[in-house]
Amino acid sequence: MDHEQYMDVALGLAGEALARGDWPVAAVIVREGAIVSTGQGRQNSRADPTRHAELEAIRSALSVGASLDGTTLYCTMEPCPMCAWAIRTSGIRTVVLGARHADLQRTDLGRYSIERFAELMGYPLDLVTGCRQAECVALRRRWGRDQVRTGN
Repeated sequence: MDHEQYMDVALGLAGEALARGDWPVAAVIVREGAIVSTGQGRQNSRADPTRHAELEAIRSALSVGASLDGTTLYCTMEPCPMCAWAIRTSGIRTVVLGARHADLQRTDLGRYSIERFAELMGYPLDLVTGCRQAECVALRRRWGRDQVRTGN
C-alpha cells in the first residue's frame, strides 16, 4: 500500500467518527507495510478531551506491546500539541498528514504547526503533507465545529 491508500483507511475511520458525533479525525500507524493500530476521535462519545485519534492509535499499539520506533503515522488532521508530544515520546519518526490547521484557518491554535513543535523540541520529524488533503479538509468542514477565521 502507498500513502494514499493508508490515508484512505484513515478517512474511512474519520467518517465513522463523524457519523458517531465525534471529531472526524483518524490515525493509522504503519510499520513495514502493515497496519499496527488505528485510532478515531472519541472526545464527544467518551466525554474525554484527551481521546484524540493519535492517542487512541498509540495506546492501542502499546497495549499489545508494540514498539513504535520507526513507524509511520497517518493522520487526517494535523496533530495538536498534546498529540505531537505523544508522537515524539513514542518514537514515531514519520508523520503523513491530510488536512492542516492552516488549511481550515483555525484560530484556536495560534501559530502552532507540527513543524514548529518539532523544531522547538529538537525532534527529527520526517513530515509528508498534502496526502488526500482535499478529502480530509472536506470531511472536517462537514463537521463544521472548528474555530475558524471568517472572511478574508
